[in-house]
Amino acid sequence: MSKPLVYVAGHRGLVGSAIARKIDEKGEHEWIGRTRSELNLLDRGAVFDFVGATQPDAIIVAAAKVGGIHANSTYPVEFLTENVQLQSNLMDAAHAAGVDRLLFLGSSCIYPKFAEQPIREDSLLTGPLEPTNEAYAIAKIAGIRLADGYRSEYGRDWISAMPTNIYGPGDNFDLETSHVLPALIHRFHSAREQGLDSVTLWGSGNALREFLYSEDLAEASLFLLDHYHEPGPINVGFGQDLSIRELAELVASIVGFEGTIEWDESKPNGTPRKILDSRRIRELGWSPTVQLRDGIGRTYEWFLAHR
Repeated sequence: MSKPLVYVAGHRGLVGSAIARKIDEKGEHEWIGRTRSELNLLDRGAVFDFVGATQPDAIIVAAAKVGGIHANSTYPVEFLTENVQLQSNLMDAAHAAGVDRLLFLGSSCIYPKFAEQPIREDSLLTGPLEPTNEAYAIAKIAGIRLADGYRSEYGRDWISAMPTNIYGPGDNFDLETSHVLPALIHRFHSAREQGLDSVTLWGSGNALREFLYSEDLAEASLFLLDHYHEPGPINVGFGQDLSIRELAELVASIVGFEGTIEWDESKPNGTPRKILDSRRIRELGWSPTVQLRDGIGRTYEWFLAHR
């Protein structure tokens, strides 16, 4: 008997590649993926043809246009339109091909800027979003609503998971478009190599963030495909947060940068605090296993090997 086939959309990215590795490791499914040059997810006809031809048993939507505060603030049109298009193309094609199991991966930025902490799933759409990533958040909210729409209108057993900040091997380390943790790894590594005495970072360093290793999210994604069958988002978090200042000091110590860290408080901090209430997935039986220091160390090793 053949194993169930999973199409991992975005299998070359940080999250998608971790999911593909985890599928290989567990050996319970087969998976397929296509690079951007092989399949442009913005090409609606091509997506319909691919999904119809391959007939996967499940689809994991890990593909997205992603970036940090700078990229989101600079390119809101692209972050909104490209994400909405690729999500819609994938879900519409999945429905047309009769795919009854789909996991849509969103982001914790879907929740209001001043949501009560830790953030519960029912905080969605209860207040204004963080302006610096509003376009991306709106696109992800649209994806959640589309998955729920296919559930209510057509009976599709599709689900949405909202991970906290993800990091790990295969991350984007480009200083113009990366998220905070890989950007810190790159900045401190370069400063150490150049013998700099100090590194200046954006904001005050007081914003609080939660980080989850990509392999943990991959495990959670496959767990949810097997155990979760409800509408609306389900949070996937680590359960602890720390300040960006503490994170910077931790990364600097792992990378070996011994200079001073200065803070440019004229630059934005983003949301003051963002930690997810992940009790629902914990009660189902999943919990993370990789501690932050260990995960950053593994990520830095990957950066050194692939930069």
